Amino acid sequence: MFELIIVVLIIIDQISKKYVQSNVHLGDSVPVINDFFHITYVENRGAAFGLLQDKQYIFIVIAILVVIGGIIYIHKSKEKKISKIAVAMILAGAVGNLIDRIYLGYVVDFFDFRFIWNYVFNFADVLVVVGTLILCVYLLITGKE
Repeated sequence: MFELIIVVLIIIDQISKKYVQSNVHLGDSVPVINDFFHITYVENRGAAFGLLQDKQYIFIVIAILVVIGGIIYIHKSKEKKISKIAVAMILAGAVGNLIDRIYLGYVVDFFDFRFIWNYVFNFADVLVVVGTLILCVYLLITGKE
């Protein structure tokens, strides 16, 4: 079940990135809701917020370790489904961006919410953040370490 969730989320991530690459020129921004939400195609060669530019090998190693640890957690843990779904989301996001890093040498970003900050991100990033938040809330509520 969790593998299917991971695969479906990776497919959604990759399709969304390919769609943007095919329909928006690099650096262009398409307003969806003026001054609020744009689709802006950028190639991120770093981590979140553009940190560690051109250090792809670091991110590839980290993503592989996250995937190994996540798969072990999903198969060995006796925790509730919600925690495993959260880990599946994190894994899908890590793999989605890993695919970009390996095949493109950068990550395709395009979500541009201008009312919050000036950073552009993608669906895989959303999966990692939301999965991490769900997992943290679960751990806080259950008192697990």
